[in-house]
Amino acid sequence: MDKKVKIREWILELPKRGRITFPTDDIYRQYPSLNKATVASVLKRLVANGKIQSVWHGFYVVVPVEYELKGVVPPVVYIDQLMNYLHKDYYIALLNAASFYGAAHQQPQEFTVITSGKTLRDKFKNGVKINFVSKKEIPCAFIQKNTTKTGYVSVSSPELTALDLLLYQKEIGGLSRAGTVLNELVEEMDFNKITPDFLQLFPATTIQRFGYLLEDVLEQDDKAKILLEKVKQAGIKFRKTGLKPEIQVGEPSEYEQNEIWKIIINEEIEIDE
Repeated sequence: MDKKVKIREWILELPKRGRITFPTDDIYRQYPSLNKATVASVLKRLVANGKIQSVWHGFYVVVPVEYELKGVVPPVVYIDQLMNYLHKDYYIALLNAASFYGAAHQQPQEFTVITSGKTLRDKFKNGVKINFVSKKEIPCAFIQKNTTKTGYVSVSSPELTALDLLLYQKEIGGLSRAGTVLNELVEEMDFNKITPDFLQLFPATTIQRFGYLLEDVLEQDDKAKILLEKVKQAGIKFRKTGLKPEIQVGEPSEYEQNEIWKIIINEEIEIDE
């Protein structure tokens, strides 16, 4: 059998063996005598025919049948395998994480992944943008494994998703958008799970804004009280801060203030119903 035919068949039969991704190194392990030009030729032809997609340098996904027509494979299909290939702890975050819990009011146009260690460059390939955010520490206790058609993916818990939405509110379109998503996500949150160590992973100002939104905007008094008790247990101290950080608050008397969360209310939050 022709070498190129062998490689093509090996690749296209991967899904039958329970795999839809592969690094080029696997081809050389399977066929040690092959030269790079032959492998490159086969890969280029399969990409051109829409049978596989390059999602990272040296890493490919076999396009599932249901995505052949559209020509775009969603990152959720292969992100776990890609992160394993890159030896990165990770979790799906922000709006993409919220959608796992039914908070899909505003469908994200981009895919956000939070990883450990050195920040990866954002990727825009095949019409899909993946944003990478780096954290010094991944709070493993607040990462959930969700089942997909192709295996499992790591997703931030509702509580971690909520605080990330406030921490990275600029990246998702501002506080009102964060508030809209939180309004849909809040029923999934259980603040009895919150630990002092978990809260200490976030700036106090992020927790303050979250607490204010819970209590005054989302009218979740009971959950706000539990969060406040956890804050006290963690020994976190609040200082006055603006709800919208980039606005100069001037004299505090210019704005209403929330004394519990030490928030200077310098922005009106509008929740889309």
